[in-house]
Amino acid sequence: MVQNTDTRTVRKGEELDTSRLEPYLKKSLALTDAPLEVRQFGAGHSNLTYELRIGDWTAVLRRPPLGPVAPKAHDMEREHRILQALHPLFPLAPKPLLFDKGDVLGVPFFVMERKTGIVYDTAFPDSVEPTKELGRKLSEEMVDRLVELHAIDYTNTPLKEMVKPEGFMERQVQGWIKRYERAQTDDVVSCERLKNWLIRNLPDSNEATIIHYDYKLNNAMFHEKHTSQMVGLFDWEMTTVGDPLADVGAAMSYWIEKDDPELLKTGLGKPPVTVTDGFYTREEFIQRYAEKSGRNVEHIHYYVTFAYFKLAGIVQQIYSRYKKGQTNDPRFAHMNVFVNNLIEHAERMAGIRT
Repeated sequence: MVQNTDTRTVRKGEELDTSRLEPYLKKSLALTDAPLEVRQFGAGHSNLTYELRIGDWTAVLRRPPLGPVAPKAHDMEREHRILQALHPLFPLAPKPLLFDKGDVLGVPFFVMERKTGIVYDTAFPDSVEPTKELGRKLSEEMVDRLVELHAIDYTNTPLKEMVKPEGFMERQVQGWIKRYERAQTDDVVSCERLKNWLIRNLPDSNEATIIHYDYKLNNAMFHEKHTSQMVGLFDWEMTTVGDPLADVGAAMSYWIEKDDPELLKTGLGKPPVTVTDGFYTREEFIQRYAEKSGRNVEHIHYYVTFAYFKLAGIVQQIYSRYKKGQTNDPRFAHMNVFVNNLIEHAERMAGIRT
C-alpha cells in the first residue's frame, strides 16, 4: 500500500467535528471501536477533502468549502448520486459509501472508498523514473480513459433523470458568464469582448455523453507498479451529460505544455509534469481523441477558448472567497493575477487580442 504522502495535518479552521462524525461512521458502517484519525488532502482548491481512518478501515470524506458558495456549486448530494450511477460502469470512479445532508457536521458531505496509488502533479514521485516513454504512455492513457467514459450510454443509467443535455453549450456559456460576474472583484477584468465572442460563436452540437468536466492529470491516480495504468479518477462534482468536446476543451485548459507562457504554466503553483519531455502537446491529445472516438474536432478551438474562460470563472470564485475572508489559505492570495492571465490567453485564442 502506498504511504499517505498525499495528505497532511488538517489546516487550522478546516477541522471536522470528530465527536459527532466518529460515532456516526461507526454506527452507519459497522466499524471497529478504534479511534477516528483524520488527515486532509492538500492539493485541492475547491471542496475540502479528508482521509478518514478507523483501525484498518480507510475512506475519503468530501464537504463544501467554508462560507457561502456559488448557487448550485459544491452539491455533495449530486456528486454522491453521480458516483452511485457511474461506479458500476466505470470503476475508476470511487465507490460511494454514504451521504449526510448536514445533520452530523452542519454541512452536507459524503464518504467514498479510499483508492491508493500514484498521483502525478507538479513532480514525479521518488519511486518513478521520469522518461519520455512514460510521458507518452500517460498521455495515451489520459486520452483513452476519456474516450471510454464518453462511450458509456447515459440513457441506461440514473443520470438520465438528473440531466438536460439539450442546449448544453448555450447554458454553459450563459451560466459561466453569470458566475464570473457574480464573483467579480475590482482587481480582475470584465472581459466584455470575450463574453460577446463566446455568445456569437456558439457551435451547433447535438451529441451528448457523460462528461467528467474537470478531467486533468492530478485528478487521476495510477498503479504503483504499472505506473501508466489509471486506477482512479476523482472530483466528479462538475460531471453531467453534455457535449463531449466541452470535456476535451476543459481537459486542454489544464494540459500545460513546456512552451506555454510562464504565467499560464505557474498560475496554480508549480507547472504540472506535462511540461516534461514525452508528454503529448494539446494538439496531439486532441488528434488521438479524434482517432479513438471517431468524433469531428473541427471546432475544438471554440471549446478550448471557452474552457479557459470557464477556468477563469472557477479560479475567480475561489479568489473571491479568499478576498471576502471566507478562507485564509495563502495559495489563493494572488489568484486574481491568474484570472486576468487566463482571460488574456482566451482572448488571444479567440483572435480578439493581438
